[in-house]
Amino acid sequence: MGRATGSWLSGPQIGPGGGGDVEYRGQDLGLPADGPGSLATGWQRTMGLLVDWLLAGGISLLFVRFGSPNLGTVVLGVWFVIGVVSVSLFGFTPGQFALGLRVARVDHGPERAEAEATGKVRFAAVGVVRALARQVLIVFLVPALINDYNGRALHDRSTGTAMVRTR
Repeated sequence: MGRATGSWLSGPQIGPGGGGDVEYRGQDLGLPADGPGSLATGWQRTMGLLVDWLLAGGISLLFVRFGSPNLGTVVLGVWFVIGVVSVSLFGFTPGQFALGLRVARVDHGPERAEAEATGKVRFAAVGVVRALARQVLIVFLVPALINDYNGRALHDRSTGTAMVRTR
């Protein structure tokens, strides 16, 4: 009885696609265990988001006064535009850059031959469509709070991306 109860009380678990065990987060995505190219932690992601929100708040004050009833909507709009434009052009937002993170496509994995030869991990560009889809999903917040066994949120899983370290 305890086994059946534990299964529905613990909620749905999203495991590795192949069903096998993985030694570290990101192994099944072809990412290294640590260092550049490894998956970012939840705290790093949260701090990057905080920096982006503070930046968007400051920029928003150029458009509306502090205390305006529209300030929250303007902050959200500025944050949205900063996220889509910067991720599609550079692969990271200002907050992610400050914390040494970037958004990377993991549906193709890193270019291994080049990574082994140069010691640097390179990823394919995220692109405008994926950046826009990620940002739309993050606006709803709930997808960002639901993580899989790798620590990737639903908005990353649905767009084939992951937040990785750059340093």
